[in-house]
Amino acid sequence: MKQIFIFHTLAVLATSSFADTFHLNFRKQVETQPESGRYHTITESGKWDASKTAVVICDMWDDHYCRNAARRVSEMAPRMNRTIAKARKQGALIIHCPSGCMDKYANTPQRRLAQNAPKVDAPIELQNWCYLDPASEPPMPVATDQPCDDEGKLRDRVRFYSEQIETLDIAEDDAITDSAEAYYLMKEKGIENVIIMGVHTNMCVLGRPFGIRQLVRAGQNVVLMRDMTDTMYNPREEPFVNHFTGNDLVFSHIERHWCPTITSADILPDESESFRFPGDKRKHIAIVMAEKEYKTNETLPKFAIEELSKDFKISLVYGDVENPNHLPGVEAIRDADVVLLSVRRRNLTTNQLNLFRDHVAAGKPIIGIRTASHAFHQRKPEAAPDGLDQWRDFDQTILGGNYHGHLSSRITTFAQAVGKEGAHPILAGIETRRFQTYGSLYEVKPLADAAKPLLMGSAYNMKETEPVAWTHTSPSGGKVFYTSLGHPYDFTVTQFRTLLRNAIYWVVDEEKPEVKDPKKDEC
Repeated sequence: MKQIFIFHTLAVLATSSFADTFHLNFRKQVETQPESGRYHTITESGKWDASKTAVVICDMWDDHYCRNAARRVSEMAPRMNRTIAKARKQGALIIHCPSGCMDKYANTPQRRLAQNAPKVDAPIELQNWCYLDPASEPPMPVATDQPCDDEGKLRDRVRFYSEQIETLDIAEDDAITDSAEAYYLMKEKGIENVIIMGVHTNMCVLGRPFGIRQLVRAGQNVVLMRDMTDTMYNPREEPFVNHFTGNDLVFSHIERHWCPTITSADILPDESESFRFPGDKRKHIAIVMAEKEYKTNETLPKFAIEELSKDFKISLVYGDVENPNHLPGVEAIRDADVVLLSVRRRNLTTNQLNLFRDHVAAGKPIIGIRTASHAFHQRKPEAAPDGLDQWRDFDQTILGGNYHGHLSSRITTFAQAVGKEGAHPILAGIETRRFQTYGSLYEVKPLADAAKPLLMGSAYNMKETEPVAWTHTSPSGGKVFYTSLGHPYDFTVTQFRTLLRNAIYWVVDEEKPEVKDPKKDEC
């Protein structure tokens, strides 16, 4: 317990300095329209008075029956300690909540501080545990039965912890509790705002008496520090995604139904990057959807979770229902490794369109499907409307295409790989026999000289063929893949799914996953 007593100097510095202001970036998710099941991810800047803010550290124990869970706690603890030290110095109250370890801290001033807070009535009855209420909250996106992701023989599910991990310093004016005392102390000190961090987000961070559900219902302004937490999730269980994608799914659940999230970078501006677990090797794909004709706002998210969630961090950006020339949350592409574009004839503001220009100028890869060939301009060759912008030569200069029309959607269409089977990594697992596709055949010839066709398309009873999938290189050297396929029924065709999945892995230079057997499709 040495960490409790050796930080008197730090505590004096904290209490002697005037209270500061936290400048925070609150991320939340707002449904695109009622009952759509799709959400805009919106980030808004705001300020909190540090003197009216508490930082709650949930169950950062010194060990855990799940060895991987314990390892991840130790990995984030140094960054967490720097975060709480800065928050403490700015005037926030730090409340350490290592549940079940109160005997370890008996008679310490930090423990007595919490115990001595006068009990007050809360708007709700604060319970030892607040379970999910299906009447007000949908099921969690991952399991909550403490699934462990250790390999080999698992430890028994018994208590391996005895105290908070020693990496986290406990200063003189901090508090220690694992009960509703946390709320009583907040009320005594005029605390209105709460930053919650620790483990595990799908369990204790939500359910404890000092957790999100109860504090939100008690009327506190609550945020989750999403990069200073972890989820108890085993990728071998539903929904069968990467562990860190499991984290993201839980963050989305909280942002939709409980409270916004922030990151430690908001408190530590000198460490501009948010914390990332060493084991999180995922590339970041931003999928931008703004078209009505082909319903990619339904097909692409499902495709992403099924085909990409083991190896990619996924951001979904939807067009605004009320304003077709606005993409809420499109700022996600700033740190994306690759952008998958499914947009049709949108004139964005210059600020939003510049995000795509900057992505391409940085030499980052881009993938376009179907209407991406005419993503950022209208049919008529005229100036963009006032206040809006256009990128009329995006198809020619970036995608390497030349869209100028399409055949009737009533004509049956087919696609066939160019050259020998597997001649290009994107064609791995796609046989050279033709397969049926859906939707009209786009007229795109001639392609740019540097474009390399991978699939040629044809229409029933017509000799003329058109490229339907090709690679290109942007002027800044980024890899580019485009396909004019993307009709909703195309997503039921194994060859198309394999093509798109392979292309995504190819543009980011990742080893592609096991391909499916195209013989399962009978076309």
